[in-house]
Amino acid sequence: MSKIEIQKVVEKMDLKNLTPDVGLADKYVEVPDINRPALQLTGFFDHFDAERVQIIGYVEYTFLEQMDPETKRRVYETLLAYKIPCIIFCRDLKPDKELLEKALELDVPIFSTEMKTSAFTAELIRWLNVQLAPCISIHGVLVDVYGVGVLIMGESGIGKSEAALELIKRGHRLVTDDVVEIHKVSDDTLVGRSPEITKHFIELRGIGIVDVKTLFGVECVKETQQIDMVIKLEDWDKDKDYDRLGLQEEYTEFLGNKVVCHSLPVRPGRNLAIIVETAAVNHRQKKMGYNAAQELYRRVQETMARRNS
Repeated sequence: MSKIEIQKVVEKMDLKNLTPDVGLADKYVEVPDINRPALQLTGFFDHFDAERVQIIGYVEYTFLEQMDPETKRRVYETLLAYKIPCIIFCRDLKPDKELLEKALELDVPIFSTEMKTSAFTAELIRWLNVQLAPCISIHGVLVDVYGVGVLIMGESGIGKSEAALELIKRGHRLVTDDVVEIHKVSDDTLVGRSPEITKHFIELRGIGIVDVKTLFGVECVKETQQIDMVIKLEDWDKDKDYDRLGLQEEYTEFLGNKVVCHSLPVRPGRNLAIIVETAAVNHRQKKMGYNAAQELYRRVQETMARRNS
């Protein structure tokens, strides 16, 4: 099961640690949802999801300020006893001393942020959804071509890395080579990234490992990229019928999400980088509402209609 360290949440969201004596080394967030414990502050804990990050906004804070000390102490004890990941106070609100003492006793970290509650909640959920999304690793190369995320796949040694290197020389950006981690961020969005150990590296047979960031500069690499299309490289087969019009889209599937897929036959003399570049631009043009294959089909139909009339 995916999980992320609380320390990473603190660093990413720029949180202020109000309980520095509580260790964070063994604390994790395992779900991308958050909870504003309004009902819990009234004492209602049925169906309470203790795995969620707890957010205290201005409304909850005002309610706590109006509670009598004994009721407040009882609510604190019950809430913190659930071993929640952490509590975050928004708008730079200050928790009372009793909550900090009880949190230290029960080993629950408490943080604060200057951001408004709605803005902070939206940003935290968005980031956690990416970090905790279902993930698989596949063999391939992911590049950003004119803003289109192109995943190049094919058998080992067919020329994926070489095509990616040519694309980099033409001004496009590398996300990852050899191993692509695919995260399902939503039902229609897949995001690819590189494993930390191979980040910015390309392996070229006969040369070895190349550091793209060092050789070509930071403008030639990218941390993550949405996967918009797949290019499958395969050996040329003269007996196979390849798509020459593009009227029907083909798809491949990752984690239940469908992605447009094109099969490109590899043959001496074919410049794969230019073909991939053209496929990316054509994909973008289709997204903008223009399909060259359909336009050709329309012209042919109109010509035939005129001849028959």
